[in-house]
Amino acid sequence: MPRPRSNSNPAYARRPSAGKTGKGRPKGDHRARQPAHEYELEALPGLEEVAATELAGVPLARDIRGLRFWYPGSPERLTRLRAAVAAYRIQSWDVPRPRGLLGHQQLGELVGYVREVVEVGGHRSFRIGAAGKESPTMQRLAEELSAALGLPHDPEEGELLLRLRPSASGQGWDVLARITPRPLSARAWRECNMGGGLNATIAYAMHKLAGQRDEDRIFNPMSGSGTLLIERALLGPYAAMVGVDISEGAVACARTNLRAAGKEVEVAQVDALHTGLPARSFDLVITDLPWGDAIGSHQSNETLYPAFLKEMHRLTSRRGRLCLLTHELRLFERVMREQDDWEAKELFQVYSGGHHPKAYLLHKRG
Repeated sequence: MPRPRSNSNPAYARRPSAGKTGKGRPKGDHRARQPAHEYELEALPGLEEVAATELAGVPLARDIRGLRFWYPGSPERLTRLRAAVAAYRIQSWDVPRPRGLLGHQQLGELVGYVREVVEVGGHRSFRIGAAGKESPTMQRLAEELSAALGLPHDPEEGELLLRLRPSASGQGWDVLARITPRPLSARAWRECNMGGGLNATIAYAMHKLAGQRDEDRIFNPMSGSGTLLIERALLGPYAAMVGVDISEGAVACARTNLRAAGKEVEVAQVDALHTGLPARSFDLVITDLPWGDAIGSHQSNETLYPAFLKEMHRLTSRRGRLCLLTHELRLFERVMREQDDWEAKELFQVYSGGHHPKAYLLHKRG
């Protein structure tokens, strides 16, 4: 069993102050003087607060209302958000029904707006998402946009998703255009997929809420395709990190994705319950436990869950913590009642892929 590999990333260099020029005069951010556009983030249900917290850290984002905000300049910065599933640019029209968008002036404005999004995102097709998208009005709108933009209309797989909905004010209609061809949750590093793989935005949320510490020694048992490992590696420094999985195919998949992400993290084919590692090897253990559908079975989980909690208690440091995600909610809560080693706090419950799993953060008692 390999020992955790230290993170070789250098500490972040301290940046010089950008607030003044060499002559001591204020140097404002030139982006603040560029035209601002309105945007909205989409988050998995249950992760809205995590996405809002990340949005609050985006320089120059202003007039933030939940996940809706104004932002000047290029949207490239928004494509690097990791808690959101998607980012949309928004434009509103004072029309009583979508049919009003077919008017000469409104259609010209709509085409110009969509063209700007396509020029940035490089979309090669589009689709419309709205109630009644099969109606004659929506079909006509799709035909007009396709002809004006030279962009194929693909109702099922179109890269540019256009959503139409009534404006929040109750007057007019909003058109939301997704600024990327794929959802933000479809990470560029994911070259290998596995059934039951963890959504990357959930992995990001687990790490942020479990606490991000440069001095952490991190263990990811049952590491699957490597999502939890990569999302943490991308967050910044850590003392050491290692992942294990009993499946040879999963280990190969994780290594493929780690290479694509440009990260070096040790992953080994080892049973998480029999690693041979010494006690108190880790400060954070983080995992997506089998749910008994795509991976494992409900019957095997009856044995796995209590054994897992016992072994992770041995492997974590005195003040270590265990962060886990599961959809076996009744089983997990029953196992927790029957043990005395851990105390748990629920972090979130999220809706993803037809499931409602919960994430928990556990600390040692005493």
